[in-house]
Amino acid sequence: MADALLSIPCTTIKGEQKTLVDFPAKAVLLVNTASECGFTGQYKGLEQLWQRYRERGLVVLAFPCNQFGKQEPGDERAIADFCELNFGVSFPLFAKVDVNGPAAHPLFVELKKRAPGLLGSQAIKWNFTKFLFDPATGRVSRFAPSTKPEALVEQIESLLK
Repeated sequence: MADALLSIPCTTIKGEQKTLVDFPAKAVLLVNTASECGFTGQYKGLEQLWQRYRERGLVVLAFPCNQFGKQEPGDERAIADFCELNFGVSFPLFAKVDVNGPAAHPLFVELKKRAPGLLGSQAIKWNFTKFLFDPATGRVSRFAPSTKPEALVEQIESLLK
């Protein structure tokens, strides 16, 4: 049976409708991002993971979010330009989403259910919370904003075997 997470529609930063099925992978790293956050430098590490592992089956997907300190104020064009010019981001970017509250994107609602935070909380606490999804098993692992992308190498490698 196909995993429901794979069929949730998402809008790319260019306005195209996609689902996770459109990104065949052995591992999918989904991150809520922001351009004016103290963790914004992690875009560099995310791009390095993408470059290092994409041929082996890793997909990195960024979902800009303005819910934390209003740190993603720009429109989609400004976000795309910022990511490319400042960090050389070439992995897929999506349109801005909410990750918490009544308007939370269904993808993040499902990710939070599968991988709750501290003390079972389903809320995302800040920008650059990372979810590593294994399409083969449906398992999701959650990592704090302070966890640097390079710290995920061991978990990513285990999914790419």
